[in-house]
Amino acid sequence: MAERILPLIIVGIFQGSVYGLLAMGLSLQYGVCRVLNITHGEFVMLGAVLTFTLSLSGINPLLAPVIIGPLLFGLGFLLQATLFRGLKARAPSPAAFEGNALLAAFGVMYVIQYIARIRWGGRLMPSYYLADIVSFLGMDFVKNQIVTFAIALALGVAVYLFLSRSRMGRAIRATAEDPGTAGLMGVNTNMILAFSFGLGALLAGTAGTLVSMKTAVSTSMGFSNTVIALIVVVLGGLGSVPGSFVAGILIGIVSMLVAGLWEPVLTVPVYYAMLMVLLLVRPTGILGKK
Repeated sequence: MAERILPLIIVGIFQGSVYGLLAMGLSLQYGVCRVLNITHGEFVMLGAVLTFTLSLSGINPLLAPVIIGPLLFGLGFLLQATLFRGLKARAPSPAAFEGNALLAAFGVMYVIQYIARIRWGGRLMPSYYLADIVSFLGMDFVKNQIVTFAIALALGVAVYLFLSRSRMGRAIRATAEDPGTAGLMGVNTNMILAFSFGLGALLAGTAGTLVSMKTAVSTSMGFSNTVIALIVVVLGGLGSVPGSFVAGILIGIVSMLVAGLWEPVLTVPVYYAMLMVLLLVRPTGILGKK
């Protein structure tokens, strides 16, 4: 049994690091901008299908984020600077803004989804990269699992250090904590909000690139990734960026154990069961603040 479980746990960590990366982006958007961005999975989808498209032109998938990242960052920046900033200015209360922003995000989700379907269709597109097998500690793994884990972990650590050590990161944390006071201290809160939303979109797109290296991609993959991101964010603690990464690893391990030892179709119900138990035991999430 141990010989079966250990490889599943390791692969779960590999997979969970990608979940953590895409959830970090959503956590950043909600924690700073107070937008529960239902569109988040569509940015994952765009990252995946754009990576596939670029690979057809001979561009290495590992280099695709250099092109895709700035595009998705700009799209996220523009969405917050126009749509969500306008909704916030007109909302009578913070609670009203969050509700209006959620409804608007649904609309943006469908716009992006159907534009993508017009451009690429709804078909599955194989996009495997580094699919050869490597042996490690007597166990066999697919090389792209190791590569995507290394990239996701490096980006997760880089984002954490950026938010905790840099001047911009301190401005982001101050805006998330108290935007009014941050503005009085000279922080350009409008720019910080748009930047944070764009950074979240960039992380989602990069996660999409990593996903495309391991699985087939399609224009209908966005919503399932949004669901995973929402579950991970709540498990980690709403607004907690490091909590999202830790919860992503946990979800990855659980998904592989359920799929490998039980039934793959039960992975999503198990996610929701974990979510309900955690909300009863610790409503703030793993690393959320009380």
